[in-house]
Amino acid sequence: MRAALVHRYGPPEAARVAEVSTPEPRRGEVLVRIAATVVTSGDARMRSGVFPPGFALPARLAIGIRGPRRHILGVVFAGEVAALGEGVTTHAVGDRVAGMTGARFGCHAEYVAVPAARAVPIPVALTDDAAAAVLFGGSTALDYLRDKARLRAGATVLVNGASGAVGSAAVQLARHLGAEVTAVTSRANAELVARLGATRAIDYRATPVESLADRFDVVLDAVGNVTPATGRRLLADGGVLLLAVAGLGDTIAARGPVKAGPASEDPANLAELLRLAAEGVLDPLVESTHPLDGIVDAYRRVDSGRKVGNIVLRPGE
Repeated sequence: MRAALVHRYGPPEAARVAEVSTPEPRRGEVLVRIAATVVTSGDARMRSGVFPPGFALPARLAIGIRGPRRHILGVVFAGEVAALGEGVTTHAVGDRVAGMTGARFGCHAEYVAVPAARAVPIPVALTDDAAAAVLFGGSTALDYLRDKARLRAGATVLVNGASGAVGSAAVQLARHLGAEVTAVTSRANAELVARLGATRAIDYRATPVESLADRFDVVLDAVGNVTPATGRRLLADGGVLLLAVAGLGDTIAARGPVKAGPASEDPANLAELLRLAAEGVLDPLVESTHPLDGIVDAYRRVDSGRKVGNIVLRPGE
């Protein structure tokens, strides 16, 4: 099969497409022919070796000193079951499925082998591109808002970085859960976040988030420029600060009203996101699509910091 490989940390050009062996599904696994995946900020960190403050050494010890040990990056897949491992009775060849692979990576390729329990059915109404696009940002936003913050109807929510993969999903999910959403983004994306459900848009260039006088029940930072100290000042009494992008120190110190750390990839959550996208509640917000050979261009766009929503990669093209 063809796959995008990263052997050494570096710029977008560190990723190259080559022929590698197609994985064989083990017992309890399915082999998925990937129709669509995404190139995310997380993938860019793994490719570049540039991690949030404090994470550089532990991350490199965990995933590779000079480059990722797992050379095929990508954590989201959408496609169809191509083969079944021994003992799999829950799926059939040809089933359309999507999911996330976490630290196993492997999705920037034509095929990936995953545990059958992590291959979630794709609703008929949803395209492969949309299924892949909704999962990365959606899984973080859902876990942080619904589970970590226990968001309730009527709450006020501030989303910092509202036009990215996580932020755009957070705006929509918060609105779906009945909250009133204020979105921090660029002036160019003000209309977009309003369409997604924000009642107010703040241009971060004109009004830095830390200078806001308002107070919110929930503050979600999807950028990484809000600290526990600056974030707490934005909270109403009983409010919750969600640091979706945090350094090691802030992650370790997070307690009480401050929440940080990895988001859940529970297949039940992913199924919920796919359902909401199929029903039109969530817009997966696909900015662009690329063939596998366009991986370098996709990474360049992610690295620019100006990506809106999600960038989809189609390994079969």
